[in-house]
Amino acid sequence: MNNNVIHTVFSILNEEMTCFKDPIVTRIAQDNDPFAILISTMLSLRTKDTTTEHAFNSLVSVAATPYTISRLPTARLEELIYPVGFYKTKAKNIRLTSSIIADKYSGRVPDEIDELIALPGVGRKTANLVVTLGFKKMGICVDTHVHRITNRWGYVRTKDPLGTEMRLREILPKKYWLQINDLLVAYGQNICRPIGPFCSRCRLATYCEQMDVKKPR
Repeated sequence: MNNNVIHTVFSILNEEMTCFKDPIVTRIAQDNDPFAILISTMLSLRTKDTTTEHAFNSLVSVAATPYTISRLPTARLEELIYPVGFYKTKAKNIRLTSSIIADKYSGRVPDEIDELIALPGVGRKTANLVVTLGFKKMGICVDTHVHRITNRWGYVRTKDPLGTEMRLREILPKKYWLQINDLLVAYGQNICRPIGPFCSRCRLATYCEQMDVKKPR
């Protein structure tokens, strides 16, 4: 796959999105609250969307701002976000990050990647989602779905999400930067799955090189 067909590919992806439910962070982002996007993304790491949604709603029903979350006892925070993956570590990081945002940034989430990744528990994926969804600034969020699918297409040939992000910044038309994560997360959850992707149902099969696909369905 190359840029000769990438516009067609994204047109198909946008059509397919009408059949799928938006990822939980995308739905939360509709309220245009960068802090909610930050917290929901931290909760979502290695966690299913249904569990993330339950944990997020449970947390914000009790505390929804950097100030209120930073004042919660860690044990109470753990209780509220259970059973997300690594809930103890996430509770600690969410509390620390909330405290830093409250004290250092007067309650406002920073809008620069370098400042965001300095926060406890915040990596490039989370930082990019906050920047793109929360502040509508240019960026490319690369999670496991984006990394896997763009390599499976043969559009990039990279070893890790950071390498994928850097390569996409070089070749992907900027008009698709803000939407690639939403599209490929939904597509990766429903069609282009990690194991046993539904290649027979995929409208992109004509353009995809199916790199490293072992047992397509």
